[in-house]
Amino acid sequence: MRVVLQRVKHAKVEIDGKTVGQVGHGLLLLVGIKTGDTEEDLQYVADKLSGLRIFEDDGGKMNRSVRDVEGAILSVSQFTLYGDATKGRRPSFIEAARPEIAEPYYEAFNDKLRANGLHVETGVFGADMAVSLVNDGPVTLIIESKNH
Repeated sequence: MRVVLQRVKHAKVEIDGKTVGQVGHGLLLLVGIKTGDTEEDLQYVADKLSGLRIFEDDGGKMNRSVRDVEGAILSVSQFTLYGDATKGRRPSFIEAARPEIAEPYYEAFNDKLRANGLHVETGVFGADMAVSLVNDGPVTLIIESKNH
């Protein structure tokens, strides 16, 4: 499992001009599920993200988590995170989990974030989405499950 996270001042996802998910201060997550990912991978990444100290404390140090700052999460499925462009000119997505596997894992991942006390908004799995954000910092990190 691979997640690109961005600390945001606000973010939203639209489908056909209609907002389907939006958050203020918090995190935008682009979530990729890989063939072979397990519930253990989902739990590891959900726990890592829930406690990751990337928000500033009163002293200006990154010492607070999204939970600590009462931020929200906008989670967007992103199979292209497993695109491999090392050969040729068209990326291969062979490592990305098939939709029938990835969608329930993506939903389970979001449920694990919610179980960790976070407010989670989402896009729509498999839809053509327009994502907009104002990156805060900017702070952008890549988190991967232990097994990958």
